[in-house]
Amino acid sequence: MLLVVADILGRNLFETPVPGVSDFVSYAIVGCVFLPLGATIREGKLVRAVFLAEPLAAARPRLARLLELVFGLAALAMLWIAARYLWADALSAWREGEFLGAVGAYQIATWPFKLTVALGCTLALAELVAGLVRTALATEGGPVARTLVTVLAVLVFAAAIFGSDQAAAAGFDRVGVGLAALAALLVLISLGMPIVFGLMVTSFVGIWLVRDMIFVAENSVGISAASAVRSQGFGVIPLFVMMGLLLDRAGVGRDAFQIMAILVRRISGGLGVATVGANAIFASITGSSIASATVFSRIAVPPMTEAGYSKRFSLGIVAGSSVLGMLIPPSLLMIVYGLLSESSIGDLFIAGIVPGLLLTAAFAAIIMLMARFAPGFAGDTRAGGLDDPLTGGEIATRLLPVVAIVVLVMGGIYGGFFSPTEAGAAGAAGALLIALARRSLDWSEFRRLAIETGAITAGLLFLMIAANIYGRMLAMSTIPNVMAGFVAELDLTLVGLALLYALIVVALGMILDSVSIMLIVLPIALPIIEPMGADLIWFGIVTVIAIEIGLLTPPFGLSVYVVKGSLPEGYATLGDIFIAAAPFVLTMAAVTTLIILVPGIALVLL
Repeated sequence: MLLVVADILGRNLFETPVPGVSDFVSYAIVGCVFLPLGATIREGKLVRAVFLAEPLAAARPRLARLLELVFGLAALAMLWIAARYLWADALSAWREGEFLGAVGAYQIATWPFKLTVALGCTLALAELVAGLVRTALATEGGPVARTLVTVLAVLVFAAAIFGSDQAAAAGFDRVGVGLAALAALLVLISLGMPIVFGLMVTSFVGIWLVRDMIFVAENSVGISAASAVRSQGFGVIPLFVMMGLLLDRAGVGRDAFQIMAILVRRISGGLGVATVGANAIFASITGSSIASATVFSRIAVPPMTEAGYSKRFSLGIVAGSSVLGMLIPPSLLMIVYGLLSESSIGDLFIAGIVPGLLLTAAFAAIIMLMARFAPGFAGDTRAGGLDDPLTGGEIATRLLPVVAIVVLVMGGIYGGFFSPTEAGAAGAAGALLIALARRSLDWSEFRRLAIETGAITAGLLFLMIAANIYGRMLAMSTIPNVMAGFVAELDLTLVGLALLYALIVVALGMILDSVSIMLIVLPIALPIIEPMGADLIWFGIVTVIAIEIGLLTPPFGLSVYVVKGSLPEGYATLGDIFIAAAPFVLTMAAVTTLIILVPGIALVLL
């Protein structure tokens, strides 16, 4: 962050940029993936679907342990292959004196970066081994049962390897292999395998079967681990994550809610509308739906229920409006889409403004309509605000940091001063200054936020590495080409295809998280949609809103789980929150359909 900020200041104020910043960030970001990866694995923060895994663990605990061990062995194999490649790459860079830059300008040796990555991967490997031991020892039934389950897991894993080898020798049709890999991916994810390892394992086996050469699959894993995210563009993710965490710590979400509650206190359902407006403001500076769901579950639900809102209505408002963080720029999901589709992140941010405001207005309207016509569901939503309204000066003081960060980040991008990565660094630095000025941050808290940033970054970018392997497998299997031909035979219009695509994304959202959906569907969808003349920026907005709908739909509905996890034990059931979020799901479906039918809504500012 500090290095990028120094480069921005040097370039814009003194016309003396810091040499080699782009190269340094590109190589350092790979270390930001692998160094925290071991801790991310140890703390169980790799994303996995639990809608089948948890009931299975309750009903058949030994079978669940067996699956955990098999999945762990498969993950171990993937990291072992990656570690071997990374160590060879680091040693080669050291022996050959590999460097970045040019003689006479600047020179940066690459081996320290590559050594760091190899060490991080090795530590993650060690954490996987330790996790396997813990899982084996935790098997129910005593020593005999533990031994039997462990041995059986090893046999199942060995049988899978042998079966893959025999299948590769048999020479199956590559399209059939690709489709089988996709089916296997969904099965493994449904059974609780971490999504990143599900992508890696099925892609590895798919490449092995298509090419009938295991070393091609091994090289695909190694090359992706070493270079898939080796780009300055990926540096935008940790910087925006840190900015959001710092602003959350500084109490920006609380301030936004208090300000909005004062502005709309004279209308029925005002606190609900205030929650939506505050979520929109908070989203404009954090870009995270998960952060919004966590923050507003704590600061908005209690005032609404105390004012007479029904518990269910209050929870529905928070869960529904939390998804605005994915659409209103800057958005982490738009960043991921831009990186995957090679679209302009700045254009995606601009395109998200009008749909984001439209969805915000639609949410506010549905709240006021329900407050007026469904009092049995909404509760007592008469006009009123918080008990301790702020003065005009206090409103200005609390609003200033929000405005400053938005102007700094968005104005910097659109004014041509910053790239998205540089905007993330400037925003993170500004958020740090705000948190320090408000005395809401000390060294221990900053350290905790830095660790949390590392864990989130490792989880996201490790998924991007897995997606790179997955993309290689799809390309080798020719599935995108076959799917494009199939769609052409259906003679669908672009609107019809977009509607079908949105339905598929929503269905996947019922069991998967947002980033995983993008990683799975975009490598297939983009080669189909581009030849039809679709604007990739518009398609990105459609994708994001469709994923937002999935965040609120059972059984996975990540935002709903986050809201429930932020509330006191027993406060509400998942079913209550899913039912409460239903009006917002229908509203988003209507907005999605409108944007598909009228692409200009998303593209009007471009």
